Amino acid sequence: MSLTAVAFTLLFVGITVFVSMRQKLGLERDIIIGTIRAAVQLMAVGLVLQAVFRTEHLAVLLPIIIAMIAVAAWHAAGRGKGLSGIAWRIGIAIAATEAMIMLLLLGLHIIASTPQYVISISGMTIGNAMVVAGLFLNQMKRDVESSRGEIETLLALGASVRQAIQLCMKRAVKASLIPTIDGMKTVGIVQLPGMMTGMIIAGADPMQAVRYQILIVFAFTSSAAVTSIILSLLSYKLWFTEAMQLRRLGNE
Repeated sequence: MSLTAVAFTLLFVGITVFVSMRQKLGLERDIIIGTIRAAVQLMAVGLVLQAVFRTEHLAVLLPIIIAMIAVAAWHAAGRGKGLSGIAWRIGIAIAATEAMIMLLLLGLHIIASTPQYVISISGMTIGNAMVVAGLFLNQMKRDVESSRGEIETLLALGASVRQAIQLCMKRAVKASLIPTIDGMKTVGIVQLPGMMTGMIIAGADPMQAVRYQILIVFAFTSSAAVTSIILSLLSYKLWFTEAMQLRRLGNE
């Protein structure tokens, strides 16, 4: 794709801005900032990956993956404002998920241990885990607030904080997994995933592209479940004070 063709894609952004202005949504500034950030970030990543893919040293990959996890954790932590220490807990959940996926893929020789495969699949895995973490925190906030009376009653009756918030945790984990599960049910029929489409456009055999997409879909499902469960176990105490009282995040 030529730079001219890429420039023409700004027409899509223009349409989005026009719709926002027409409907008075007030999203024009966010759309423009997002467009600039996306272009700059992707170009920078492209240059970095171009250099990384030329090396055969896997040690070069570790700082890149750590940086990806740190940024993902920082971004997802924005959904948990008021919860002290939520960022590093998200980081641990995402790192554990990434480690599990990579150990299985590399240990079973499903993918080659080259930067091209490791970085690409790590990026998709970490990005999916970040989204799941954000969904989990959003649902927990809503559920804890709506169940405040029930939780405080359980605490008054002598339940531990884990017992009092257990149902909220289960509902939040379930809610965070729904988009991934729904996507798995409709993949190939309602939507043609980006990885498969990209490989086909690049000239790969469609069946080969499908095999890699199946790998990604199954890995995403596993990573979503592991991320949400680990995060729920690491973070449930943050919803309470040291005196075992339920926090009011909006007032902190």
